[in-house]
Formats: sequence, C-alpha cells, structure tokens
Amino acid sequence: MARGETWSIVEVEACVADYLDMLMLELTGQAYSKTKHRLALMQKLNGRSQGSVEMKHQNISAVMLALGRPPIPGYKPLPNTQKVLTEVVESQLALRPDLDMAARLAVEKPAVLPQLVTLQGAQVAPPKVKKVAEKATKEYLPTFSPVQRDYLAVEARNRSLGLAGEKFVLAFEREALCQHNRSDLADQVDHVALSLGDGLGYDIRSFDPISGQERFIEVKTTAFSAETPFYVTRNEVARSERDAAQYQLYRVFDFRKVPRFFALQGAIKQSCELDAVSWKAKPLGF
Repeated sequence: MARGETWSIVEVEACVADYLDMLMLELTGQAYSKTKHRLALMQKLNGRSQGSVEMKHQNISAVMLALGRPPIPGYKPLPNTQKVLTEVVESQLALRPDLDMAARLAVEKPAVLPQLVTLQGAQVAPPKVKKVAEKATKEYLPTFSPVQRDYLAVEARNRSLGLAGEKFVLAFEREALCQHNRSDLADQVDHVALSLGDGLGYDIRSFDPISGQERFIEVKTTAFSAETPFYVTRNEVARSERDAAQYQLYRVFDFRKVPRFFALQGAIKQSCELDAVSWKAKPLGF
C-alpha cells in the first residue's frame, strides 16, 4: 500500500461499520478493546497501517460531531478530506436505529454528583487555542443530511446532568479555597444559578484564592470527551465580554466516568469558535 493512497469505498465502509459497532458498545456501557477491533479491521483493509486506521477513526469522529452525534472517546476529531466518508457514515447510520435509541438514552439519562467524587487532579489544562485575526463569519454550507440528530443539543438540555456538573464545580471551588487557607472565601462561594436564578450569564460565584477577587464561573457539562462542542447563550457571551477579567467557563467532561474539567478565561469569543446554529424569528410587520 503506497502511503497516502486514497481509501476505497470497501475500506471506508468496513472502517465505518467497525466504528459504529464500537460506539454502540460505548453508549451501552459494555467493555470492548479498541486495539482488538483495530487489528481485526486491518485484516479487511488493503495493507493499511495502525496509524492510518487510527486517523480514519478520528475522521469519523469529526463527521459524527458535524451530524450532532456523540463520537467515541479517545478518537480526537480530525477534519475529513474524503467526501465519501460522510456519505458512508450517513448511509450506515440510517440503517442503525439501535444507535439512535442508545444515543438518546445516553444523553437523556439523569445524573447526580457521586458522594465520593474525586476532586484532586480534576482540573486539566485547556486545549491550545490558536489566536486568529478577526474575520467575517464564514458562509454557512447546509448539508441537509437525512440522518442529522443533534444529540449534543439534547444533552445540553439535560438539566440533571447540568446541575450535577455545577455541584461538582461548586465542591471543587470550595475545596481549592480551603487548600489555600481561604475558608473565609470558601464559605461565600455561591451557586447563583440556584440561589438567584439562571439569567446572570454564569452559574457559580467564586473567588481567586490569592487576590480574593470574585470569579464568575459558567459550567458546561458533558458525559462525552473534552473535544465535544457545547452550547452557549447570547447572555453568557455578553457577560463574558463585560466581565472578561473575572469570567471563566469550566468545561466539565467525562462526567459519568471520571469527571474532569478545563477552564477558559475571559471573553468566550476569544477562547472559542462560535457558530450560529439557530435564530429567533418573527413574521415581518409584527
């Protein structure tokens, strides 16, 4: 197999089928070995290396996210350049109603904060952000996919998961302040989304352990990987701009396994790529 040779339709179909089989096992909480799957898959391919198969799985993750579907954790989304891959993913998803059911159950499942949740090591480094110059909004290119299901949006509306993630961050903030001998501040950490309401543009009021300055923390929680996109409101974006010096967005991920989070500081527009996915509309003249 020559390096860089285009994948045949047969190879792509085999790779997508294997990926979806692993995703089904992942969503239903069943054990599986990625290595064993990969080695078995390679027997069906035309001399592809393990690295090549790994990259194709990452391509599939990117397609899944574009379709609003949860990807397999560990296969970091890698933009796809082979058009046929999207077509094969869509066609195979249309034949997998079991995946539809499993995905919906996964994103709608209630969640609670475990009593023995591990807070040590919970915060990890944020993904590296490539600073780019301000540019015009890119043209929207609709796909009109017949199998698009925005399960990530459904998960974002899962209030029990969101609340559990907020309680996780609340516990982390209080413990972190206590570890800095600031129990006076720890006692003042406030879950404002519950005590005052959810229209402030953030969920938790905490404090910097050194300066004592207030922190405004917005929490976004997912049961999936750190790369999973999330939704923010216009109000949250505006608050992050007005109070950029104090604003932090905590992205909690892998919540149902080992909850961890990374923090994005300042204005959301500076740390995230924002895509408009819907509009509020009213008939002209109203």
